Amino acid sequence: MSHRGGVFSDLLPGIRVGIDMDGVLADFNTGWMTRYNADFGSNLEASMVQQWDGLYALTHFGSMADFWSWAQGDGRSTFRDAPPLPGAIEAIKRIGAKHRVVIVSSKFDWAIPDSLAWLADHGVPAREVHFLWDKTLAGCDIYLDDAPHQLEELTAGLPEAVVCRMVHPWNDPIEGVIDVHSWEQFEGVVERVAAEREASRTND
Repeated sequence: MSHRGGVFSDLLPGIRVGIDMDGVLADFNTGWMTRYNADFGSNLEASMVQQWDGLYALTHFGSMADFWSWAQGDGRSTFRDAPPLPGAIEAIKRIGAKHRVVIVSSKFDWAIPDSLAWLADHGVPAREVHFLWDKTLAGCDIYLDDAPHQLEELTAGLPEAVVCRMVHPWNDPIEGVIDVHSWEQFEGVVERVAAEREASRTND
């Protein structure tokens, strides 16, 4: 909502910026490993995660189903306690001052309350929050994600959108997807895309 001449408007002058949560805003691996180490006397570190959807292999659990059953917790899931990734909160606030921040995250039903609480705890200026398995439905101008399958689906389903990969060991480069290694780098991509969209509208 922007304030223009005393009138409030839901139409921010910028673009729609779709942001994933875990692995992008939140350091989910550090969060769950901190709890796991406390529960089971282990010494897991986030750098050990090298593949997508294989977290249970680092633990004593026999499957991802067992892992998620434990991660659900007893009244407080591991999603609530994940620390922010470096620079994420500061950057998202700067982006939110000029553009419409849209949280687009795939979550189990049981994880939604803690995920909403996490966004509130860290003051994320989201104008919209969507928990979707099909993230193309959010209709953003630019997306930032880390999940290999989501990056592929976004690129295929929204050819007009700019899709960015937050680079991690568990994802590989994808043709047509922009690699970003930091939130500072992503901010630069957002401003470039916003300028290009504005120039396109002006020329039309």
